[in-house]
Amino acid sequence: MAAPFRLRPDFDAEALRRLAQASRDPAQTRRLLALSAIFAGGSRTQAAALGGVGLQTVRDWVLAFNAKGPDGLITGKAPGARPRLTCKQRETLRALVEQGPIPAARGVVRWRLIDLRQILFEDHGVSVSEQTLSRVLRAMGYRKLSARPRHHAQDPAAADAIKKPSRLVWQRSRRRRAASR
Repeated sequence: MAAPFRLRPDFDAEALRRLAQASRDPAQTRRLLALSAIFAGGSRTQAAALGGVGLQTVRDWVLAFNAKGPDGLITGKAPGARPRLTCKQRETLRALVEQGPIPAARGVVRWRLIDLRQILFEDHGVSVSEQTLSRVLRAMGYRKLSARPRHHAQDPAAADAIKKPSRLVWQRSRRRRAASR
């Protein structure tokens, strides 16, 4: 069996207890108290029992403490899973959404998540769930809106020419209701 790693000599049991008392992170406090037990002459098994963990975890705490000091015992945020879509694929998705669907090419008049998902799979070989795709589009600043479909070759000037003008000024009716008299 290999000898246990020694703790760094610039701290002692009392200093670790003071740091544990001042800490606002409960996990760091527990780890500092377990390591202070080792500094005070206790065994690693006693430190593991005090911290409520196994010997391997105490070893990991010692390595983290030796490398970064008390800050190495603060609980960090987990990195999470690797994103399914690369930056290039996200930009392709953004361009696709901005361009809008062409009914003759894709057979749809508006984008649905299932359509975008199918395009990503066919063109890039990336399998993404609709929920993940919705989350990605939401992070890009898009919202789920159901707009009226517009033909890709529609002329906005021709549409404005046939619209009926409405009255510009609204006036109150001159007739009063009988109940208000």
